[in-house]
Amino acid sequence: MSAGTYTPRPGAAPLSRMITAQAALETRMLLRNGEQLLLTVVIPTLLLVLFSAVDIVDTGAGRSVDFLAPGVLALAVMSTAFTGQAIATGFERRYGVLKRLGASPLPRWALMTAKTLAVLVTEVLQVALLTAIAFALGWSPQGNPSAVLLLLVLGTAAFSGLGLLMAGTLRAEATLAAANLVFLLLLVGGGVIVPLEKFPDAVQSVLGLLPITALSDGLRGVLQDGASMPWGDLGVLAVWSVLGLGAAARFFRWE
Repeated sequence: MSAGTYTPRPGAAPLSRMITAQAALETRMLLRNGEQLLLTVVIPTLLLVLFSAVDIVDTGAGRSVDFLAPGVLALAVMSTAFTGQAIATGFERRYGVLKRLGASPLPRWALMTAKTLAVLVTEVLQVALLTAIAFALGWSPQGNPSAVLLLLVLGTAAFSGLGLLMAGTLRAEATLAAANLVFLLLLVGGGVIVPLEKFPDAVQSVLGLLPITALSDGLRGVLQDGASMPWGDLGVLAVWSVLGLGAAARFFRWE
């Protein structure tokens, strides 16, 4: 046995392993949090089942589930990438978790990458669950899967940037209240459940610029109407992604 057999070799793990481990931890924390599950799974599922089974809102010609399913998928993305991430990150910042992680061998950009990966994993589970429920309710989607994927990715980027911006600039309590309020307002006015045509023309033009409206309308155009690539909605989401992520990178405070 050589003298160096048990010689310690201190040092950080490979960056890819650190990001993977942190992403797995972030995912477990998201899925174990009761409030997060309420936002990400329970509320979208209840809305999809309730409004598809009961004729509460006039969704136009065709089956209600064909209109509702794309909007609920957009809501699921917003609940995870924006509301859930903003609240969780805001309280991590308040309790000093981010400050301590920022002093670890894991770079700060890698920590944000891990958080983004956790959001994406959660969204995959959400989309799979909601899609299965929608199929059980008689949903018959159509359109280009690549367009759906691009819309979901850009929607995630847009909402993630806005969520991190809120979590990194406001107090945790203010983030909790603001994130839930925005969630409720966009649920009502973002074309998720209530068609935009139900709003006055002047209001429609403003609501059409919101990321939730672009995401829900884009998904509806592809999955319900068979559109190939909704470039207008993709453009709105791309602008929100650049603005949100850029502002979050510029103004995020770790303490």
